[in-house]
Amino acid sequence: MRLILLGPPGAGKGTQAQFLVEKFGIPQLSTGDMLRAAIAAETELGLQVKDMIARGDLVPDEIVVGIISDRIDQEDCANGFILDGFPRTTGQAEALDELLADKGIALDAVVEIRADADILVDRILKRAQENGGARADDNEEVLRNRLEVYEELTAPLVEYYSAKGLLKSVDGMAGIDEVTASIMSALNAD
Repeated sequence: MRLILLGPPGAGKGTQAQFLVEKFGIPQLSTGDMLRAAIAAETELGLQVKDMIARGDLVPDEIVVGIISDRIDQEDCANGFILDGFPRTTGQAEALDELLADKGIALDAVVEIRADADILVDRILKRAQENGGARADDNEEVLRNRLEVYEELTAPLVEYYSAKGLLKSVDGMAGIDEVTASIMSALNAD
């Protein structure tokens, strides 16, 4: 199963990805996690993207596409993967299409987790308080910027993947178990 999870920051993509990882035995490829790990390790890439991420800006496509390409080539992705946080723009989606075509791989579905922006800000700020505010991007100003960036650049992916017949939309404001059930139903994998 080769999936993309779409949805604004805080919509529950990470939570649902973990369920899908267990269900299908495939890895979650979170570009955010990969980039945060690079920052923490102070790699050349990490130092390059640290300030961009702290501002809530998007990392340049060529960097992210390179990370994804290398990761998809790893053995644990042979039976599939879940992309979480990528693609974020139509340009990235086109680059991903080209990358997957070069590797002889096709996507099975794109799952959109829809959610209300104001509720998401409250949800993420609450998460930050519970976790001691560990992430630099968990403050209201940066969150609102991330939601605006998502709406402007990422929301067009809904149309892009819908036109390809790959889009499956679910209500992300329902309870976690209900969202999971909706995703499984959309994937015909109950």
